[in-house]
Amino acid sequence: MSAVPRIPLLIGGELVQSKTTEWRDVINPATQEVVAQVPFATQEELDLAVSNAKEAFKTWRNTSQSTRNRVMLNLQKLVRDNATAIAKSISLEHGKTLPDAEGEVGRGLEVIEHACSITSLQLGEYAENAATGIDVYTLIQPLGVCAGITAFNFPIMLPCFMFPIAVAAGNTFILKPSEQDPSSTLMLAKLALEAGLPPGVLNVVHGGPDTANGLCDHPDIKAVSFIGSTHVGTEIYQRASRSGKRCQAMMGAKNHCVILPDADREVALNQLVGAAFGAAGQRCMATSVAVMVGEARDWLPDFIERAKKLKVNIGSDTQADLGPLVSPRAKQRVESLIQQGVDEGAELLLDGRNLTVPGYESGNFVGPTVFNGVTANMAIYREEVFGPVLCVVSVDTLEEAVEFINNNPNGNGVAVFTQDGGAARYFQHNIDVGQIGINIPIPVPVAWFSFTGSRASKLGDLGPNGKQAVHFWTQTKTITARWSAHAAGVNTTISMK
Repeated sequence: MSAVPRIPLLIGGELVQSKTTEWRDVINPATQEVVAQVPFATQEELDLAVSNAKEAFKTWRNTSQSTRNRVMLNLQKLVRDNATAIAKSISLEHGKTLPDAEGEVGRGLEVIEHACSITSLQLGEYAENAATGIDVYTLIQPLGVCAGITAFNFPIMLPCFMFPIAVAAGNTFILKPSEQDPSSTLMLAKLALEAGLPPGVLNVVHGGPDTANGLCDHPDIKAVSFIGSTHVGTEIYQRASRSGKRCQAMMGAKNHCVILPDADREVALNQLVGAAFGAAGQRCMATSVAVMVGEARDWLPDFIERAKKLKVNIGSDTQADLGPLVSPRAKQRVESLIQQGVDEGAELLLDGRNLTVPGYESGNFVGPTVFNGVTANMAIYREEVFGPVLCVVSVDTLEEAVEFINNNPNGNGVAVFTQDGGAARYFQHNIDVGQIGINIPIPVPVAWFSFTGSRASKLGDLGPNGKQAVHFWTQTKTITARWSAHAAGVNTTISMK
């Protein structure tokens, strides 16, 4: 029997075997097989990574924009060429289906491609003669050593939300991926080195809360980006802020989808099925609440029949619609919340518990689950379930739907299905949520637009991607200059010899 591989750290351009005494198993969620072991880096190893990044920043910040741009061009090609292998690694450790994993790689590629525009994204401004003889201009400069802490649910897309723009802008970076599925993230970092990032520009340290706290506390790190749960994100934001760092924390959600009775029924129900149950509901942008307006509530039996037809299987089955949850603990939590929903009086129309996939009886499988008659005080509504569980709420008017959603503390994403332009405009104007989909259930914007969650779903003024990401990873210097050549007695005649 072959030994379980131990995942290395990436420090100073080299793969380094950790000297830690604390290792965690990386589990295939379909079989409970240990596929790798991940180290919890020591404080000395974290300090070494930061030291390498700090030293690399001295030269990387002065590397030409065109050189940095070419590295991103190389990286997007390498990721494209290795997309299948990356997706298989995601599926093995996370459990999501291969088509879903391939889609994640595609969304990550979008951000890398956007970083290939750094030569125009990092332009400053210039005003000649802002006052007589005085010019004013800005420089958009990197911050220094930056860090990113990512959740398990998108081990490629979330790192891509962070380091490509950061390093393209001239920063160096420390990345801490989730300890539950770190291998694909390390593959991505190795491709970045192959693309031309110099040693020390991108480093990967593995670990848990102590490692994350170490990044927040380290005096040489200038900015921290976090994407994950509300509880952890709040702690990360507060800790990083106390130590004088910039921080963005994209956190929990309770995403609603409003279906009006004039919506295209086929489109709305099919889209809702995918948004609610795709990736086994393990998306921060998953639709977890359907708000059925007026006669649209009569479509619920049709929706249930569609949900029943979804295939649950291991991630390598390309015909599967959803795979297992990431861990036994995640499965236990989801099933516990389902039981709470029953106990609190919600009507369980479709129960995904006690699901067995032949040959994979120990897998963390939960099937599509639907509750009707859900109210705002129920645990299944208050909590982010992070599983294939949809809550259905019925209201009489669009105005009631907007009021109901705005009373939820979270503001990550929301959608409305309608064929009425006036209704859609009313909705987008009055809803207090950062990302809005109109006849699109999961409104994650393309990479050249910023991710704009709001309220309890986001801490920090600037989000990932788009212009906001460039602003987050850079600082602006404003120069006001006056050069009086004649007054200084300088000969300003230009020789043509």
